[in-house]
Amino acid sequence: MEKSNQPAADETRAAFFLFANHPLQMKFYLLKNLPVALFSGVRVVRATEAACTVSVPYKHFTRNPFRSTYFACLSMAAEMSTGLLAMANVYGRKSRVSMLITGMEARFHKKATTHTFFTCSDGPLIREAVAIAAATGKVQEVKAYSIGKNSGGEVMAEFWFTWSFKARAAG
Repeated sequence: MEKSNQPAADETRAAFFLFANHPLQMKFYLLKNLPVALFSGVRVVRATEAACTVSVPYKHFTRNPFRSTYFACLSMAAEMSTGLLAMANVYGRKSRVSMLITGMEARFHKKATTHTFFTCSDGPLIREAVAIAAATGKVQEVKAYSIGKNSGGEVMAEFWFTWSFKARAAG
């Protein structure tokens, strides 16, 4: 583990979460990097070291012909809830680490006909995997879980994203 770099890494993650929780800054980021997420109304509700919640609305642009939120929009919000935690841990590292999704599983329980909120609470697991990848140079995989609920707390969908973390060669 990068103990000598720990305070700097903690400050970098803290700065990342300030950015991720700032609605206007995130809108500009999405506009530049993920315009379909911005257009669909995907928004970060709250991001911390431990967990991230992202919402997707039920509206004309996210609706499918069956009058529910299109699975791709649900997938986008679920992935972002895990991906922001991954990004926070690779962002600004002294020893660079790449991240890539290598797998996805999903389970749909009910038709999503209102806002759906996806929460991933695997921040500590992701942080540990990134640290091990950086320290050892060995690929680390994490199967991050995101659960989607409506505002009434009913489970709409569950997603599992397998993230792969690999230390990049210096240079």
